Amino acid sequence: MPLRFLVVASETPDQRAERRQAVGAASDETYAQTLADIEPGCVCDLVSCVDGTPVPSAETFRGYDAVVFAGSPIDMTQDSAVTRSAAAFMRGVYRSGVPSFGSCAGLQIATVAAGGRARTREPRLEAGFARGIVATEAGRNHPLLAGRPIAWDAPAMHSQEIAELPPGSLVLASTRTTPVQAAEIRFEGGVFWGVQYHPELTLGEIAAALLREKDDLLEEGLAQDEGDLERFAARLAALGDAPDRRDLAWQLGLDEEITQPRRRMTEIHNFIDHLVRPCRRETPRAVA
Repeated sequence: MPLRFLVVASETPDQRAERRQAVGAASDETYAQTLADIEPGCVCDLVSCVDGTPVPSAETFRGYDAVVFAGSPIDMTQDSAVTRSAAAFMRGVYRSGVPSFGSCAGLQIATVAAGGRARTREPRLEAGFARGIVATEAGRNHPLLAGRPIAWDAPAMHSQEIAELPPGSLVLASTRTTPVQAAEIRFEGGVFWGVQYHPELTLGEIAAALLREKDDLLEEGLAQDEGDLERFAARLAALGDAPDRRDLAWQLGLDEEITQPRRRMTEIHNFIDHLVRPCRRETPRAVA
């Protein structure tokens, strides 16, 4: 029986349309494709946690083997109808006991839902890649990070970060500028594994994201001018199309932890292999 994933969007309809125009897919659609690439034949249903749809019942959640939260521009540092809706949805996931995973905003939603806090990052943007991620003592033997080297880089694009994890959570990886790059959160019977970075994104998508955020990147001084940014993005996209090009990898300072899709998606593979499959064996899911 194929694995069943519920992929959760926290982009508004306008944000989803904008990303489709720029990249070809909304963030949840990208995640569904990534899961299908990792787990051929899997079932991926898409749902929004910010469009006013009522939170599904625990029984509905239990019709899935896992719930996966895609990234988005949602600002979990603010108290708004949108952020309250996202947090309420995540609390429903926790209470169902179904394993969950999230990237970037997904980690922030899971944190706030369980009583933690997010904050605006300073400096504001981590754009393109998180460099020099290192496992904490708790993360060195944690299955989420199995197979990662002593230090690694990962695709990243965010302006908020975790200020305080909920009680009993584990910080699994950090960088010098972002204290929580990976975490485990346990709350009301549920288990969430998440990362601040984006293992699901291709280099082409990162290149497109940089171009979408060009005004902010220029304002932050991360590129001298638009042409500089366009050249960098073009090299990234070219490396994505030809991941064995050593010249581009060298110019961009990237190694196989990013250039090779299997390595880049390590945490998603580990979530499926070390949390989803074992939970499925222990508690077979009813089909929704």
